[in-house]
Amino acid sequence: MSAILAVVQGLWVTLRRSLPRPVTVQYPEERPHIYPRYRGRHVLNRHPDGLEKCVACGLCASACPTGAIYVEAAENSDAERHSPGERYARVYQVNMLRCIFCGFCQEVCPTGAVTLGPDFELTQYTRADAIYSKERLLVPVAQAGEPAQLLIGESVGEGEQAGKPAPLRPAPREQ
Repeated sequence: MSAILAVVQGLWVTLRRSLPRPVTVQYPEERPHIYPRYRGRHVLNRHPDGLEKCVACGLCASACPTGAIYVEAAENSDAERHSPGERYARVYQVNMLRCIFCGFCQEVCPTGAVTLGPDFELTQYTRADAIYSKERLLVPVAQAGEPAQLLIGESVGEGEQAGKPAPLRPAPREQ
């Protein structure tokens, strides 16, 4: 009798799990829901006055486990000012083929210059297009001072300050 009860319980679990239908998103007409802590394309932020936040300290490149980030520093001059510090990133490149979107670069950045935004459409046709240069990563001057999430229509979440994301929190589990 207990064997029959065990079989019926197993069939009940199977039946209960097979009833919910999967949700299909008609991409690109419908946009998928992007979670607030999603780590997508790299963004180099600016100060509200238009200066770059990156001071070329190289912490992001040293923290990257795959070596996807390359930073080459140069000295700021009074005639040509790029960042408020003594140095600026003359060359800043991210090899998106090597990046694993771990977020270590964002966590170690002392100035909040590097953030991983919500952009997930990262297709290229050649390997050379997958190496993002500083010009491609920098926030336009007109949108300087706004966090990367605001550039794509997201609002700043609770506990986040402009330009500096909140510390990582574990995502709630769906049941």
